[in-house]
Amino acid sequence: MERKEIKFVLNGKPYEMSIPPWRTLLEVIRDDLKLTGTKEGCGQGECGSCTVIMGGKTVNSCLVPALEAEGQEITTIEGLAEAATLHPIQEAFVEQSGMQCGFCTPGMIISAKFLLDRNPSPSESEIRDGIAGNFCRCTGYTKIIESISAAAEAMKGGT
Repeated sequence: MERKEIKFVLNGKPYEMSIPPWRTLLEVIRDDLKLTGTKEGCGQGECGSCTVIMGGKTVNSCLVPALEAEGQEITTIEGLAEAATLHPIQEAFVEQSGMQCGFCTPGMIISAKFLLDRNPSPSESEIRDGIAGNFCRCTGYTKIIESISAAAEAMKGGT
């Protein structure tokens, strides 16, 4: 079986792996590295449950060939918390009840992080645009938007 060598940094930790060339980044993250926070929803890049930050942009990891991770820095939901301390976005989702079943939550939080890193004071419309690639099947987006707004405020306060 043909395998290719890749090197990348995931959540601040360097990895070197030998993988089959047809594997997706999602498969490597979940199956090989056992980081199960990144979810597979649709497997077609439509739902955003598998969203990660790679090379400074959000990507649907179910669509990214793992070989494209070569030399990249990647952040998953597991990379946001420091030790036992949740990231302010994660904290806001808990406090504001931004997660319903929780399946879409990792992708929503990663998209929110990407947004807030670039726009620390987004309007509701900008938040909606920032999570447009993430689909919640449970209910409306009110609590999710409130969570991201609360995170923006908390992050301005230095928490």
